[in-house]
Amino acid sequence: MERGTVLQMFRETGVLLQGHFLLTSGRHSREYLQCARLFQYPGCTEKIAKVLADYFNDDAVDLVIGPAIGGIILSYETARCLGVKAIFAERENGRMTLRRGFEIREGSRVLVVEDVITTGGSVKEVIELVHSCGGQVVGVGAVVDRSGGKVDFGVKQHCVISMEVESYPPDQCPICNTGVPLTKPGSRNLHKS
Repeated sequence: MERGTVLQMFRETGVLLQGHFLLTSGRHSREYLQCARLFQYPGCTEKIAKVLADYFNDDAVDLVIGPAIGGIILSYETARCLGVKAIFAERENGRMTLRRGFEIREGSRVLVVEDVITTGGSVKEVIELVHSCGGQVVGVGAVVDRSGGKVDFGVKQHCVISMEVESYPPDQCPICNTGVPLTKPGSRNLHKS
């Protein structure tokens, strides 16, 4: 899928937000990619997931897993395109785990997918979970790599689009001094102005 087509899809679905955001990594940013807005549209979701499924089609994937919440819909749709099972990992007591009767059988060939990769922390945790269950990670797929290609998971990986979006450690954030309230997308403002 061409970069222009993906960016147009992002514009049409309202994925790219502007403001002062607290990222999952703890860093701050002026921009936030809210892929949940893309996932409201099954046609767009299918197109994105098909890009990932086509890329990993020859890797004999048995199972697709994504971290909750961002990877749930993407893991399902990518698995549907590949004709395999989909599950998701979720946090329990601060650690990624399998719940709801989900399992990864020993020797399973697993594709890990995520909506947006910034530092890769959640994906790394899911990779560790897959390994702890005896699964083999054959690759990592994502809608957006916002690290600009700096994150390496040590396996085959593919992102539909790479966007280097600047982020800052909280103590070095220039946006904090502008009066723009810090928000965590999907929740209420953390600071009142």
